[in-house]
Amino acid sequence: MREREFREYAEACQARLRRAAFLLCGDWHQAQDLTQTTLMKLYAAWGRVRRDGNVDAYARTILTRTFIDQQRKGGWREESVGEIPEVPVPATGTPELRLLMKEALMTLAPRYRAVLVLRYWEDWTVEETAHALQVTPGTVKSQSARGLARLRQAVENLSHETAGR
Repeated sequence: MREREFREYAEACQARLRRAAFLLCGDWHQAQDLTQTTLMKLYAAWGRVRRDGNVDAYARTILTRTFIDQQRKGGWREESVGEIPEVPVPATGTPELRLLMKEALMTLAPRYRAVLVLRYWEDWTVEETAHALQVTPGTVKSQSARGLARLRQAVENLSHETAGR
């Protein structure tokens, strides 16, 4: 019963977790690794998490903390295990705008990236984001404001660079 429930949940949420992971790290292969690590950690706590309720929030919290921990420990190391196909970015706006925003997002520090992805991509509240990142709501608000300002600046800089090409 537990195995089946977890498998069904993992199949249903895997693509959504991978898209969020991609926004955090900017690499589909690393996003796949983050997603798998998240699902392994979620499986280990499945009985408790399922009883507590909000499994999606718990999974996104694991994903975000795993990403930040990897960045803190010196990042991610790639090991070749075969060919993994690229997964397309969800369609919103023009392809050029999506590429520009992705490139700009990757210029941000991991903490700013995590806050912006949780707050504006995942549409989490300040309190949910603070809980996931183990910081105060005030920290989330200030990092959101600074992260958005840096993102705007990065978009502007990248726009000027591409216009000059």
